[in-house]
Amino acid sequence: MKLAELFPEGGRGILGTADANGVVNLAVFAVPHVVDDQTLAWGFGDGRSIANLRQNPHASYLYLAPSRGYSGWRLTLTMIEEKGEGELLGEIKERTALVASPQASAAVSRVVYFKVDEVRPLM
Repeated sequence: MKLAELFPEGGRGILGTADANGVVNLAVFAVPHVVDDQTLAWGFGDGRSIANLRQNPHASYLYLAPSRGYSGWRLTLTMIEEKGEGELLGEIKERTALVASPQASAAVSRVVYFKVDEVRPLM
């Protein structure tokens, strides 16, 4: 299955990160931007998730599909790049303003790219 097919509109996700000492953080994140068949990207602000990723590039993303029951995916990720500018950042900021709020959009200051290491069903 292609990555773009995994994330129907209306779903929600949780990104899990850990710092260098293994202290875990969970944060609600939107559906990712699919870059290609091996790469996903999200917008980030200044928070615990990005701080953790700078210490430890490994993360997990749990996606809950917009359906009844327990449908979705568990992804194992590795951060490969962080950018503070570019076209994709602008697109993510625009989408964030529409889906969340202008204040949430203003907080997005970078795009983080991840290699998808593994995809498993939620259940």
